[in-house]
Amino acid sequence: MLEVLTGSGLAASAGLNAYIPLLSMGLLARYTEVIQLPAGWQWLGDGWVIAILVVLLAVELVADKVPVVDHVNDVVQTVVRPTAGGLAFGAGAGSETVTVSDPGSFFASNEWVPVVVGVVLALGVHLLKSAVRPVINAATAGVGAPVASTAEDATSVLMSLVAILLPVLVLVFLLALVLAAFWLVRRRTHRRRDRRAARTADLPG
Repeated sequence: MLEVLTGSGLAASAGLNAYIPLLSMGLLARYTEVIQLPAGWQWLGDGWVIAILVVLLAVELVADKVPVVDHVNDVVQTVVRPTAGGLAFGAGAGSETVTVSDPGSFFASNEWVPVVVGVVLALGVHLLKSAVRPVINAATAGVGAPVASTAEDATSVLMSLVAILLPVLVLVFLLALVLAAFWLVRRRTHRRRDRRAARTADLPG
């Protein structure tokens, strides 16, 4: 169960920012004893991989805070974030951490399963983020973009660390995600209803 929560938390984090969970695992695996990556994922702790992730993260941090550019970035990240989520879930779920002492044969017979789960979870978070951001930009004339982006980055960092150190708390984040999705669906339903009512009122006779 803890392996699932660790992988889920890292994948959800990738849905907000593709590089933060991968970089978190790489740095912690390389410089601390907090996490031990499984054999097939130790490349995340390689110096060159970490350097590349730092550069990509720097670009992402800037691009996601500029109105209009953030929308273009979200379109590009529709492929990148789910991919990173799959990698994060696959690596995180099979890692030995301070909480998960024996990942054992978790999904061992079907190693592609955790990757697919991570892709789906990260894609869901990414789509929610992409749907909420235009609402924020429209409501604040673009001023809210950097604030929202900074909050998302902070959440991604926190989520990555929680997934590794206290995976049980990932349940809180997943619950918040469900509530946010419910709020977004209701908001869109009400807006469509208001538009239809406005068009009906404008009809002659």
